[in-house]
Amino acid sequence: MAKPPAEVRFPGDKNRRKKIRMRGIKQASKEIQDRLDRNLEELVEDPEVFLPEIKGEVDQSFFSKDLMARTLKEVSAVSAKRFDTKWLRKRMTKKGGDIVCRALAGSLLAASEEDRSTVAVFKNPLFGVASYIRRGNGRQGHLAGIQNHNHPKLRLLVWDEHAKSGQWFFSWDGGFVFTGTTPEPPSEWLDWSLDGASIDLSGEGDLRWSSGLEREIVENGELTESGWLRLEFTDGTLVGLSRSSLANTEEQFGQSVAMGMMPPRLSDIAQAEWVWRPAGWPEDRDLPAAGMERLEEVLSTWMRLALDDSSLARACRSSILNAIEDGYVVGTHWFPEGSREDFLGHMNGTDEERAAIACILDSLDHGIHVRTDGSVLNLDEDVVRLEESSCHPNLVALWADHGLTVLEGIYGIEDDEAVVVLEKQAKRKQGFGAFLRELGASRSVAMKLKRLPWESGVLPSPLSFADELIRQAVDRGIASTVSKARKGRGLDMAMGWAWLTVHDRTESDAWRFDEDSRDKGGDWVPALRALWDAASELLLNDNLDAAQDYESAMNWLAEVSGSGPINLSQ
Repeated sequence: MAKPPAEVRFPGDKNRRKKIRMRGIKQASKEIQDRLDRNLEELVEDPEVFLPEIKGEVDQSFFSKDLMARTLKEVSAVSAKRFDTKWLRKRMTKKGGDIVCRALAGSLLAASEEDRSTVAVFKNPLFGVASYIRRGNGRQGHLAGIQNHNHPKLRLLVWDEHAKSGQWFFSWDGGFVFTGTTPEPPSEWLDWSLDGASIDLSGEGDLRWSSGLEREIVENGELTESGWLRLEFTDGTLVGLSRSSLANTEEQFGQSVAMGMMPPRLSDIAQAEWVWRPAGWPEDRDLPAAGMERLEEVLSTWMRLALDDSSLARACRSSILNAIEDGYVVGTHWFPEGSREDFLGHMNGTDEERAAIACILDSLDHGIHVRTDGSVLNLDEDVVRLEESSCHPNLVALWADHGLTVLEGIYGIEDDEAVVVLEKQAKRKQGFGAFLRELGASRSVAMKLKRLPWESGVLPSPLSFADELIRQAVDRGIASTVSKARKGRGLDMAMGWAWLTVHDRTESDAWRFDEDSRDKGGDWVPALRALWDAASELLLNDNLDAAQDYESAMNWLAEVSGSGPINLSQ
């Protein structure tokens, strides 16, 4: 007998195992299998178990395009064939007919099967995760909703097309209703939805409020400093949500309520209002019409679940604040046109920073808006809007365009010197409080040094070295001059020794100076001491009468150092 041909093998075939992977398919756990078994058994017993209670009008006329009427009619037909697996196989793949019944046929077929160990997984960021048995061409959401018909939110998925046609459904732990083309949420649904909302609410019945609010505030619509959201539902129920409660939600409040209805449009069953006005705004003055219009747009966006809770308060306040066209707006406060000092005083910062902002505002011939992101907008309206209440971030935003104005207007720094200071601050990014204080101190020293009867660098050596030491001591302190005094050369070395002697700083520095410099410097000490005493009176103690003593002391030092008599007068 001939041997069978040898099996043909290819490289890499040995020990290879074929695996078929299908996305969204998994082995069901015992818990999932038991739950699906119960749900499918209930569905076989009553194929209409997944239907909502019909409370709205259904148009069953012959030419009606009412989707619910069509579904109810076909459900009856499918129900009559629920044990006919051959018929169910055809119906679950049929392209025409009611799409809900297509998924119903597939679910009923799954109920007739004994092996339910392999399940599909439905995932939706809003409705969550659910296991179901996929049979036929029905939509995943429809199959998952029918096979989990006792789940308050998942069963809404079955009715997405009906919702698109304008029909309404409300589902909660104790019921499921269809209200036709009019959104009429049952009070039980609203209570259940608010009890399970993402923000804990106090109160009950038709008045609820979050932490940060009180019953009287919501009941009477009272204003608060930070503002709050007022929701009024179609049945008269009032809900108040504080800014602080909205800032800390893990799930958007509107979403947590609206996901129990289909379509999930909160704006159709409730009206929203942001209860707030800027601090300082007159009670008898209406808020800007443009701001109120923008506010309505923001609230509408939030109601459509397109704006996070944490962003709502800021967006609402900005809508109003950015529409104000007069006076001063800083943070969430408003000041009338004649209250600039109050406006500046309200800002957090130093006197120097406030003075810098005032200087900039004085130079403007138009309105200005400084945003939190650092951008600066020029406005046609005569209004100043600063979104930040602190001086520093506003100065950071304004410095590039208006820094030279501040340097010239307050400190008298102009031209090339001003450009150097401007660029230095731009690179260092030092806090403006410290920067302006230092700048003010240095300009004060510079103005004092102008009292000296000569300009820097015009005196001969070693008098010029003494001049440099005095100027530096007045500007930065005597300690800062020690290193400079040690580094003199020639006659400057002798003057450096004399300077250290005058200020009792020679104890550890004698070795740095040669004997000749110490001898000469020692002879110059009395004259240099007299010069420093006169400088202290003139520059540090603001005794202007000491100018004559200063000139006399410098002449003395010139004489003893061999520099000869000098005319110091300018």
